Amino acid sequence: MKQDMEKETEQNVQQKNSKVIKKLMLIVFGMFGFGFALVPLYDVFCDITGLNGKTNDVAAVYSAGDIDTSRTITVQFITRTAKGIPWQFNPVINEVKVHPGEMKFVKFYAKNESDRDIVGQAVPSVSPGLAAAYFQKIECFCFTQQPLQANEEIEMGLQFYVDLELPEEITTLTLSYTLYDITGKVDS
Repeated sequence: MKQDMEKETEQNVQQKNSKVIKKLMLIVFGMFGFGFALVPLYDVFCDITGLNGKTNDVAAVYSAGDIDTSRTITVQFITRTAKGIPWQFNPVINEVKVHPGEMKFVKFYAKNESDRDIVGQAVPSVSPGLAAAYFQKIECFCFTQQPLQANEEIEMGLQFYVDLELPEEITTLTLSYTLYDITGKVDS
């Protein structure tokens, strides 16, 4: 009788362990699925709220008009290269002062330091993210691919303005570019 009780207790423990394992496996698969769903959910959230820091990827139209000379916005420039791209990539100047509505032109320097031809593509981001909607690029090297031959160097231009509607509390914008090697992915 004691053996029957021990067998029954052991079976109950095994059944409970089996249920716990099944629940844990469901949680693991659920978390894995949620991880994949986060990227599209984040994109939707950012599109709705405007908090993603993405700038326009086509040229904005600038019409000379009002300039708010009562406000001065500092625009900072930061560059970095993605892992594996052997380029120098820097802003010619690190920051400019601009009045909302005023057009500015700045340059960026790039040099292919390798012994092979490389096609680069710069991807911009603005911080704070809320300000991205107010940073308007008229002309930008980031709109096109940048092919550089081995050891070639170039200055690339950015023409922009900050929209008059930029919220008053924002006085500094940071425009960051990350340069990627897209040599194997070049459009034909």
